[in-house]
Amino acid sequence: MNRPTSRLRSLIPTREQIMANRWLGWLRPFLAHPQLWRWSRRGVALGVALGIFFGLLIPIAQIPFSAAAAVLLRANVPAAAASTLVTNPVTFGPVYYAAYRLGSWIYGDTPQDEPPVHDDADHEISIWERISKLGLPLITGLAIMATIFGLLSYFVISAVWYWRVKAKRRRMVRYYQTRDGRKNSDPQA
Repeated sequence: MNRPTSRLRSLIPTREQIMANRWLGWLRPFLAHPQLWRWSRRGVALGVALGIFFGLLIPIAQIPFSAAAAVLLRANVPAAAASTLVTNPVTFGPVYYAAYRLGSWIYGDTPQDEPPVHDDADHEISIWERISKLGLPLITGLAIMATIFGLLSYFVISAVWYWRVKAKRRRMVRYYQTRDGRKNSDPQA
């Protein structure tokens, strides 16, 4: 196995780690299916797409949701669990800010850098009112980003996987043709 692939696989949780996770305990009876652990083009691409979708869409319990969806759709569970980390403490702020800006743009609102502290009647707006003003554009932006990036990751991984397999097959054919060609041109063979 080549170095980048083995390095990537070392970062992905193992079957034992996923089975031992207390949040996924309710899925243990379903996790025995071998298709969920197979490294196939469809399984990995779908697993990553599900992980990115749930990683962007919901702020908590991303791994259980992506693992449950992977079980239902027979996708690769480790790829689904690992790809939820697309949102983490470092990326959380920029992703949610971009989602809010996208949602505001969709609704035709001008996004505010900070929600107003006072309304027209000049009484102070509570924190919950400020959050609710951010809510609809944020949720809309997250849903759009999760769908687009989930689908995009599925197609990119499928295409890259397909091209890598095709290139590997071409190399193998060339290798056997040159090997057989040398044997046929060798008079002592």
